[in-house]
Amino acid sequence: MSNRLNSHFIWGSHSPLSSLIGVGLIILASNRFAFALVCAGALLWVYGLTALVFSFFRKYMPAKGRMIILLFLSTFFCGIFILLAALSNPLLVMEVAFFLVLIPPSCLGSGFFEAVDSAVSIEPLKIVSRALFEASVLAGIILAFSLIREPIGMGTLSFPGSAHGIVELFDNRGADGFVTIRIFSASAGALLLLGYAIALYRYFKKRSGKLSEEK
Repeated sequence: MSNRLNSHFIWGSHSPLSSLIGVGLIILASNRFAFALVCAGALLWVYGLTALVFSFFRKYMPAKGRMIILLFLSTFFCGIFILLAALSNPLLVMEVAFFLVLIPPSCLGSGFFEAVDSAVSIEPLKIVSRALFEASVLAGIILAFSLIREPIGMGTLSFPGSAHGIVELFDNRGADGFVTIRIFSASAGALLLLGYAIALYRYFKKRSGKLSEEK
């Protein structure tokens, strides 16, 4: 099996914080926790269904136009997710649709399907499970960022629901003594937070590598 498929989900060279795949998605989708939840569901949906179709029909796909077909498939599944989500919460989907379209290029840009294609033999279940694991890691990073950015930057925590698209669990923006750091709710704050996260990630990655060498 390809080294790409054997790499660690978090500490491997193809993990989201190592390869920086989906950085735009992380910054845009982590603005609010409600947005992050929708994005996490879309990631699992697109990655899982695209990998499922590819695992069964890759033998019949032409070698030259394979990536174009995969781009069409992932975009199609992303569109289906947006349509289904719009039926239940149209206002929320209007706010998140502009960055959900970044999921298909993030999916293909990860190099996952090229690695699967180069593998001699791999079971469809392993392909789908690996795709879902990688989507879960990216979704987890987005959710973690949103749990920091929204409470600190906006003084609230939102969930999908209500006639307005989102429900705010609490709202301390007008309370005395509670000061929000508004920069974290902006893209500049997200980039700052991402920089610290990457620095910590590289530190612990090197540390874990040294520990494994000692063992």
